[in-house]
Amino acid sequence: MAMSRIGKLPIPIPKGVSVTFDGETLTVKGPKGELKKRCVGNLDVVIEEKELRFVPKDEERKTKAFHGLMRALANNMVKGVSEGFTRRLRIVGIGYRGEAKGNTLVLNVGYSHPVEFRLPEGVSGTVSKDGLIEITGIDNELLGDVAARIRKIRKPDSYAGKGIRYDGEQVRLKPGKTAAKG
Repeated sequence: MAMSRIGKLPIPIPKGVSVTFDGETLTVKGPKGELKKRCVGNLDVVIEEKELRFVPKDEERKTKAFHGLMRALANNMVKGVSEGFTRRLRIVGIGYRGEAKGNTLVLNVGYSHPVEFRLPEGVSGTVSKDGLIEITGIDNELLGDVAARIRKIRKPDSYAGKGIRYDGEQVRLKPGKTAAKG
């Protein structure tokens, strides 16, 4: 029986985290909050004292695909409620800056007006003086989506390199116009 390499790995359940499954929904509660996810694929969920496993019920191709997916999603849920996730973005450009006002990020990134970005429920953010935006939350999927939407406000320019980019993202700069030879 060939199984997904990721899917067959057990998920360790840390202290203070409880996992329940009601036949359709996987619920993970921990010190940072609670996450729920509908279970997809033809999988059995096995919850033991200190670990969580997914066991495929058949050998269908779709079941094998969902095996690794559900394991990865459940692992992110367990990690999220116990440790949380952080995404970092960097504002690059002269005069570009941002600030956090409650659950709203106010970004001055070269438009005629400051852009206000409301953070969704369960996501918090800070902006440092040197332009580092740090967003944190327990839902990894939501956090990645929010980070992508913030980056989309002003994508990195491929000529000047300014804009909002992920921390550590390398922007390849294109050569600009050069004087005509003649």
